[in-house]
Amino acid sequence: MPTGGIESIDRNQISSQRLLLNQLMNNRWAAFAAGLLVLAVACGGSSPTPVPEASDSKLQPPVEKPTATSIVPEGSSIVPKIVPDVDRSIYSVPLEDILFDTFGTTRARFVPLSEISDELQTDLRDAIIPVDLPAYGGADALPWLDDEDLVLGYEAGGEAFAYPINILNIHEMVNDTIGGVPLLVTYCPLCFSGVVFSREVDGQTLTFGNTSALYQSDLVMYDHQTGSYWFQVGGEAVVGTLTGARLEPLPSATMPWGEWRALYPDTLLITGADGGLETLFAGAVYGNGIVSGYQDRVNNGQFAFPVDEDKLDGRLATGEIVLTVETGGAVTAFPLGEIGDGAVNAEVGGEAIVVFTTAGGRSVGAFFRTVEDQTLSFDYQGDGLFTDRETGSAWDFAGRAVKGPLAGGLLERVSTRRSFWFAVAISFPDVEIHSP
Repeated sequence: MPTGGIESIDRNQISSQRLLLNQLMNNRWAAFAAGLLVLAVACGGSSPTPVPEASDSKLQPPVEKPTATSIVPEGSSIVPKIVPDVDRSIYSVPLEDILFDTFGTTRARFVPLSEISDELQTDLRDAIIPVDLPAYGGADALPWLDDEDLVLGYEAGGEAFAYPINILNIHEMVNDTIGGVPLLVTYCPLCFSGVVFSREVDGQTLTFGNTSALYQSDLVMYDHQTGSYWFQVGGEAVVGTLTGARLEPLPSATMPWGEWRALYPDTLLITGADGGLETLFAGAVYGNGIVSGYQDRVNNGQFAFPVDEDKLDGRLATGEIVLTVETGGAVTAFPLGEIGDGAVNAEVGGEAIVVFTTAGGRSVGAFFRTVEDQTLSFDYQGDGLFTDRETGSAWDFAGRAVKGPLAGGLLERVSTRRSFWFAVAISFPDVEIHSP
């Protein structure tokens, strides 16, 4: 039987912040949205048209729509694009288990996909506004960002990008293309789950939005091209024509902002979105953190939205934060609370990997530990440095050898997810748990 369904203080706080931001952005986009609606009515009889990639889309306010479709601007033009309705006849999870957060717009706290009206389903689409065409600034661009605030970090082509969790708490998704790779930065506040995915599936580039629904108390996304619904932690399509497809996770790292900035002084920091909103995230509303105590409630089975007890895995506490390492077709979970500060040398899918973690698991990253045909084993020496036993070289948290015989060497990052255990166990029922 499902458990949970309590009114989450954290969810309410985030919803209030989103409402304020929606009001601010609606004022700026009101005329533009009205023009789109006029065009949408005029084009109502046309067949669905594929939505442009992230490089041609805009940050979208929730606007009232005349039909069960979503209007998406194409770059700077006002040509409307139609998002297909999800095909509810194809699914891998019960439709009644996908629950739409109504944000107080109806008497019901949530409405299942099996019962929701087309009108309400459409009105809730992107009520939590995803970020398309993100704008970036330097390390000092967000005045509220403190050294202890967590960021989700990504590297590509010699550049580093930081996405503060405070921003992802409110917007949950960022569509972007970095280093030629179409990617999706995702975060679910109810699972503490940060994952960066590739947006390419079977040669097609997808653009993602937010359904405002949850499955097992985790974010449910949709893609503009097919309307399919995707379970965030697993990156798996669970309803619609792409059901069964999975997004490929990309290497990323989570750590306090001060540590990321020290490792990457020239890092780019997300600051807003193109189109006059480049500095939106500098606003003080984004500096509000999340109320403490939520993890304890999850550990006590008090989920924000219902979770099926039969899907819970008692090998770890439900609210234990784990890092999954994924390579060679295998997935292994590393319980960060049990590891503490250290280096964990392991094998996943036949590949030698190492997990670096400090600050009680707040800083975490994973790497392949074979360098020039030599497999290394690491120990944590303190002050954010790790030493390999084979050569005595010292390595920083970015996987760079900073002194010793291998100075100048670089470890390759491995794909990871960071999340509460309950969401990982539901996404990967056969996941292995690393034990020393």
